[in-house]
Amino acid sequence: MRMLALALALAGCGEQKRPAAQAGDRLEAAARAAGLVADPKGSLVGSWARETDRVCVVPGEGGAARVGALVDYGEGQGCAASGTLTRSGETVAIRFGECRFDARFDGERLTFPPELPGTCEAFCTGRASLAALAVERQGASASEAATLRAADGTLLCAG
Repeated sequence: MRMLALALALAGCGEQKRPAAQAGDRLEAAARAAGLVADPKGSLVGSWARETDRVCVVPGEGGAARVGALVDYGEGQGCAASGTLTRSGETVAIRFGECRFDARFDGERLTFPPELPGTCEAFCTGRASLAALAVERQGASASEAATLRAADGTLLCAG
């Protein structure tokens, strides 16, 4: 009797197959198509901002995009950097010369890590830092993004 109960219990433990497209998957796909939910696989090209922090991303060459970052806290407190980025899923590899780090993109927000290499300090003055910079999409226009300038007038996303 115990063997029969054990056999029946084990028979119910087989691998369960997931339906090809559950209702939640279809709903999320429809929301992305309608523009209601950001696509974490979507393009990074465009203008990004939050308060006085700005980032521009424009198409580049060889699979890398051009990126610029501007932090402006006023009177000698800021950062301005430009370079390239490449992307693999949610990971965004940013290169500002010798300042190299991986940022994160979740579909709505681009976030720099809270700790950056010491080489990144060269792009900042005063107490400003590029660390933990977090920006949200403002627009998807490459031509608009290409207009981001540092305080000295340098275009940060110029090729």
